[in-house]
Amino acid sequence: MPVQKPTSPIKSSTQSFTEIEDIKDDIVLLKDFSASVVISVGAVNFWLLSAEEQSSIIYAYSSLLNSLSFPIQILILSKKMDISSYLEYLESVKNTSKDDLMKTRLGSYKEFIKSIVKKNSVLEKKFFFVVPFSPLEIGISGMGSGMKKEYVIARAKTSLYPKRDHLLRLLAKIGLRANVMQKQELTELFYNLYNPSATGRMLAPIDSYTDVVMSNN
Repeated sequence: MPVQKPTSPIKSSTQSFTEIEDIKDDIVLLKDFSASVVISVGAVNFWLLSAEEQSSIIYAYSSLLNSLSFPIQILILSKKMDISSYLEYLESVKNTSKDDLMKTRLGSYKEFIKSIVKKNSVLEKKFFFVVPFSPLEIGISGMGSGMKKEYVIARAKTSLYPKRDHLLRLLAKIGLRANVMQKQELTELFYNLYNPSATGRMLAPIDSYTDVVMSNN
């Protein structure tokens, strides 16, 4: 009688352990009906500034934090940069150049970049401000309340948008470039967080995707 090999249990899909319930416009809705707005913020090369400029930015940033009347979260994502595409670009420019001196300089520059990367990790940093919304603000404690998520998203927008706009104004005063992340950007951000890769991945327009139904068969 042949011995039946044990079958591995069916593993849960990604949707079962991610906390995200939905993304509507610029609102991230979680499964417990909390929500948030995410603002991406550009970086400043602080060490290239003069001492006076550095002090001014520190003071302005301190004033920003002290002036807030609502909680925020500050998220910093750091990952090793993949510069292979840049090296390929330099090689293509070198190969198409008709100037021998330019070819030599491009070759030297390419080798210099490669040596820098070998000795030091080149990191890409991204900065985000997250403004949270709690379902307790509308008197519910989670999805078990039976409240429709469309209503929660509408109430979250009412609560979050004034805070979002106020934070954008404060960031602009410091000279930081801020952008409210929309559905496409947010989806790509979370996709790449759950599916890390060397270069990240850009997704097709989100509305072009269809829902996938997972089954145990």
